Parts: sequence; C-alpha cells; structure tokens
Amino acid sequence: MKCVRNVSNPPGKFCYCNGPLATREATNPIEPTMTSNDPSEPTPTEPHESPARAEEIARYEPYLRMLARMQMRASYKAKLGASDIVQQTMMQAVAAIDQYRGTTEAEWRAWLRKILVRQMCHLDRDLHRDKRDIRREQSMEQRVAQSSMRLEGLLAGDVGTPSQHAMVGESLVSLADAIESLPEAQRDAIAMHYLEGLKLSEVAERMDKTTGSVAGLLHRGMKQLRQNFHE
Repeated sequence: MKCVRNVSNPPGKFCYCNGPLATREATNPIEPTMTSNDPSEPTPTEPHESPARAEEIARYEPYLRMLARMQMRASYKAKLGASDIVQQTMMQAVAAIDQYRGTTEAEWRAWLRKILVRQMCHLDRDLHRDKRDIRREQSMEQRVAQSSMRLEGLLAGDVGTPSQHAMVGESLVSLADAIESLPEAQRDAIAMHYLEGLKLSEVAERMDKTTGSVAGLLHRGMKQLRQNFHE
C-alpha cells in the first residue's frame, strides 16, 4: 500500500493513504508546512507499512488530540484546533512508519507522542518565526509523557476495570475518547487536575472560576466519564 500526501482534496479534508486511513474531516485546514530537515526527526519516506499499523495510527487519534489540546498555546488556539495538529501528526507517522523500531505498545505510544511534539514545535516556530528551542521540545516531551502516565493512573485508579487494565493501549484510547466527549468545561477541568496535575486552586485560577465551581465540574465530569467509558 502506498501512502501519499493528498494535495488535491477540498479544503478541510485530506487522505492519509489509499487504504485504512481514509479521508477525515479537519476543523480547519493547516496552513503552515510542519516539516524539518533535522536528521533526528522522523523523515517522510515511501513506506510499506502494514494495514494493521496504519489502522493503529488512526485509532490513536483521540489520545493524541487530548494530549495536543493540553499543550496548545493560547496564541494559536484561535488559528487551528488540536484535531488539525493531530491529523498532521498522523500523516507524518504514516509517512515515516518504516523508521519505527519499537516492539511494545508503550514504545508505539512514545513514538507517536514524539512526532506530535515535533509537529507542535514546528507549528510554533512557523507562527512565531522562532528559532528551534531544543530545551522547550524536551520540556514539552516530558509534559506530554507525564500526562500520558497520569492517564494510565486514572485508568488504573478511578475509572478502569481489571480487564481494561490488562489492555492498556486500547483502554487508554477509549478513555481519552471519553474525556474528549465531555462538555468543554468538564473536559478541561479533568484534564488540568488529573492529567496536568494542577491543584484545585490552580485549575480555578486558570479557568477563572471559584474552587467550588471547579469541584462541581470535576464531580460531574468524573461521573459522566465513568458512564461514557463503560458504555
């Protein structure tokens, strides 16, 4: 199966490849070209990935979208959404899939997260005309990895069942999808408190709400999350 970057699709749509990764909707077309000549980064090739791997990339969209949303700068949130960044990330992953050398589910997630972080940093430089900041990339990689670990903790502690714990990769995707489906205020409160590790007072300050209001959002959000996740 040959993967291609489709430049002829109508605005808001693109195709990852001629196979499992079918055309998807984007909330806004991405204008910056987020590519790099850095040899340490995944490089688009003419891959011969298996359909199963291509489907895996598409399956992780909710997980990547949730992580991207938490790291997006306010200065460019109005210009494009987390879904746009994630779709660009998945295109890059499909194009570079021959370079993946991991063997475990955890390594697969880490590889996708690394591509996500690089795409976000490319976007940041394109929009702000900044030079590459290696320390900022490393810091973002650490934050994204920590959020993923906290998502696993949420799965193990408050939401998941023993059978779901045994299928971490699939369950993490489902949990991320359930979080993304919550009302915006509940979703943001849960992400900040449980996945970014912010204190209740810090969440309240960031959301410009009282601590009591945030506590209510967390209570209702977790209740709805459990219901959504186990449906």
